[in-house]
Amino acid sequence: MTKRQRYLNLKTPEVQPDNKYSQKTTTERGMATTPYFPGFTAISDQIFVREGLQAETTRPNQPEVLIIFAWGDAQPRNVTKYADGFRALYPQSKQIAVLSPIYKALWRSMPQRAEAMKPILDAVFPSKNPAEHTGSVLVHVMSNTGGIAYAATLHAYRNTYGRPFPHRLVTLDSTPGSTDLTLANMRRLSLAMALGTASWFPWPFALTQGLWGVFLCVMNVIERILGRKSAGVESVKAIGNAELSTKEARRLYLYGKGDRIILWTDIERHVAEARGEGWKSDCRLFEGSGHVEHMRKSPVEYWKAIQESWEEAVRKSEAEYQP
Repeated sequence: MTKRQRYLNLKTPEVQPDNKYSQKTTTERGMATTPYFPGFTAISDQIFVREGLQAETTRPNQPEVLIIFAWGDAQPRNVTKYADGFRALYPQSKQIAVLSPIYKALWRSMPQRAEAMKPILDAVFPSKNPAEHTGSVLVHVMSNTGGIAYAATLHAYRNTYGRPFPHRLVTLDSTPGSTDLTLANMRRLSLAMALGTASWFPWPFALTQGLWGVFLCVMNVIERILGRKSAGVESVKAIGNAELSTKEARRLYLYGKGDRIILWTDIERHVAEARGEGWKSDCRLFEGSGHVEHMRKSPVEYWKAIQESWEEAVRKSEAEYQP
């Protein structure tokens, strides 16, 4: 039994592949090819669902739904490690995993990204009546690319129901970073993109990073011509917009000094601004772990921070609604 399992006093359930889905799956939204995601059912080429475990008695204070917005170009086998960690904490919660290809995040417009995230709404809220949307939702966002998909979901909900997306806690792992298009930030962003795609190409890593740097420059020129904000700018703005994200939700920032892609100082600057605007925010700073490495390097502290923030969010929510 691992340290994390001893802390949770739970056994991580074994995930069995759904035999109905092969390596390549045709979705209802078209002839899209989806990655093989063991234990999950594909509802689009980016969005995957697995139901909570059945039990004779319902555990108190579990989120009804967990949404995991993965980092850019994350592979399903790696995202599953987070899904299994959440299953150990909240076994009866329905899970939605969202993959975030970097090229889709950066190239698409916000309306296109919001349209791609619309299947999440039906998966989280079966009822079309927003008054029945309880908000017992825990959102887990990883890296800036996951943040872009999360922001698109906020827009999709607002466009559909005319109100902020109801949820109780959003955990922000290694995000948000600075959106200023400085040379230093461009180097960090191109590094992140190269880390996820270098294995696709036969040439040296440095060349891949350089090509992504050129791509970012070209995208910046195109966005200026079109008068469009970058995906990163739009996502950070959306997260701080009370018309899109309810202020009743709590935030937990998980970040580290060893992150070479998202500076911990940028995250703390964002936290200070969020608190100043009235967003309830918790922080957990990790030592010695890099970008989206905190769960792997410090699993006990990582899951404990999430569990404690969720419990506090539930407690505050129940206190506010007591007659």
